[in-house]
Amino acid sequence: MKLVRFRYQNAVRLGVLRDEATVIPLSVEGASMAAFLAKGTPVWQYAQQALEPETVPLSEVQLLAPIADPPKILCVGQNYRDHCEEQNQPIPERPILFSKYATAINDPEGIIPLLPGVSNQIDYEAELAVVIGRQGRNIPEAAAMDYVAGYLCANDVTARDIQYGDKQWVRGKTPDGFFPIGPYLVTADEIPDPHDLPISLTLNGQTMQSSNTSNLIFRIPYLISYFSRTITLQPGDILSTGTPGGVGVFRKPPVFLKEGDVVEVTIQGLGTLRNVVRNPSPM
Repeated sequence: MKLVRFRYQNAVRLGVLRDEATVIPLSVEGASMAAFLAKGTPVWQYAQQALEPETVPLSEVQLLAPIADPPKILCVGQNYRDHCEEQNQPIPERPILFSKYATAINDPEGIIPLLPGVSNQIDYEAELAVVIGRQGRNIPEAAAMDYVAGYLCANDVTARDIQYGDKQWVRGKTPDGFFPIGPYLVTADEIPDPHDLPISLTLNGQTMQSSNTSNLIFRIPYLISYFSRTITLQPGDILSTGTPGGVGVFRKPPVFLKEGDVVEVTIQGLGTLRNVVRNPSPM
């Protein structure tokens, strides 16, 4: 099931995408995906019961970030073998963890903002994001997948000069609009093995990243268990699992995002997340 958050006739609602052409609204109060996930386990069964009889053509709605209010955005660095190789870095012995803030969330087709006067080294990172569907702490690795509601395409946009200049990652990773997600949340029942998904990113139609989630160093059950040893995981939390090789900063010469660039993240079974890069509009 493809869960969506969408705008239609000046109202924001939750729904289900059917047949890549039709949206079925959900009969639920509000438009918080995190609150919706907290109400039903497994989520796809709960959503099936909440379908309304009316349908809306996809062409008449604006798809929004499936989750606009995640309690937490938890991220992993250097979690693909090919990404470590392009940096000449050893395989990490434990996950490298950082966070992004909810203000970084961006929509499918949303504008990735440049930061004139602040950064001139803005980079792309295609990632598989995991959405948590149940609250848990000290989750055993063997039970971890029971806490997964579904999966998203994500782009962990990064200001490299800020990241490296600060010598820590948060400020360079989480400017407003630096975490596009979507175009929909695919429920876990539709993805039999999230560790065998082709993942790619194109920049203006040119393939820059092409890998497979089988190259993850720390897999999803381990990450969920690892995070939950110290952090209570909540419905709607997003866990972004890292990016494969091919990022702009390690290319020769480096490639950074510029005005008018079109960035597309594609993961098998999860669709394509498309965004355009622009300078921010004057206030």
